[in-house]
Amino acid sequence: MDIKQLFGIELPLIQAPMAGAQDAALAIAVSNAGGLGSLPCAMLTPEQLRAELETIRAATDKPVNLNFFAHTPSAVDQKREQRWRNQLQPYYREYGIDPDNISAAPGRAPFNSEMAAVIEEYRPSVVSFHFGLPCPDLLERVRRCGCKVISSATTVAEAVWLEQQGVDAVIAQGVEAGGHRGFFLNRDLNSQTGTMALVPQIIAAIGLPVIAAGGIADQRGIQGALAMGAAGVQLGTVFLLCDESRVSEIHRQALREPSTPTALTNIFSGGPARGIVNRVMAELGPVAPQAPEFPLAAASIAPLRAAAERQGLGDFSPLWSGQNRSGCRAVPAAELIAELFCH
Repeated sequence: MDIKQLFGIELPLIQAPMAGAQDAALAIAVSNAGGLGSLPCAMLTPEQLRAELETIRAATDKPVNLNFFAHTPSAVDQKREQRWRNQLQPYYREYGIDPDNISAAPGRAPFNSEMAAVIEEYRPSVVSFHFGLPCPDLLERVRRCGCKVISSATTVAEAVWLEQQGVDAVIAQGVEAGGHRGFFLNRDLNSQTGTMALVPQIIAAIGLPVIAAGGIADQRGIQGALAMGAAGVQLGTVFLLCDESRVSEIHRQALREPSTPTALTNIFSGGPARGIVNRVMAELGPVAPQAPEFPLAAASIAPLRAAAERQGLGDFSPLWSGQNRSGCRAVPAAELIAELFCH
């Protein structure tokens, strides 16, 4: 089964949910163009989510995917937090920031009972999760609403586990993908493989539709993934320059510079995520052992990001991007989709 039949869509395309980079506008545009638009919900309150869903409901009757995180929140380690702030101290001095005045940054809450209540109210076509799945009771509440349930796997073992939990499809997230790694069974970055290696292995290991994600940015990449046996593709980075994207002009400029590499980094949130290399990643090294666990590292770097961005600099900003941003174009999302899937 391809995902067109599974989700009731016209194209075998899921738009990757990208927290902080989009709102309902991109999800609406993709769904109306025949794909499965996605709304990232991990940084929204239930009230904010309801407002976004009302916007979606007014603009499309097509299927939409709501995406949530399923991580276990980390406990604050004051000693580790202090070591992290000590490492950032030269930057605080540079910008005249008193670290003692830094407050907690907006969090990324895991899926909870309040969000399950919103699902029960709006009954979206698809609900997806990153970092595994929520507890069985919450997951059952989603299933009772008739929602299709999907989640990301970064290894074969994670895909097998997801199948055992009864998901409807698995997103095979290759290491090329932008944003946070969705791993949940094994946090060793050496276990992470590329899309071309991961997708066929997962297809061979499970009996569910497998959606290829990571490094796909043009028609040839889509055709290659489908030829490998993928039931569809999930694309994120390719939409970041689209009219409906909400990324900053600083982020847009970085996306337009093809020679700057990406790297996996934990500096901005504490969890490994792929972004365009900037000053702080280059100077501290992209993976900092002192950084607090996800999502706690965000608090200490947030004031540096704000101060630098006021000067037009992305030196401390999470410039999320996959390894392949060659397909990014500043056009309406519908126009880009038409080009990607033309015959």
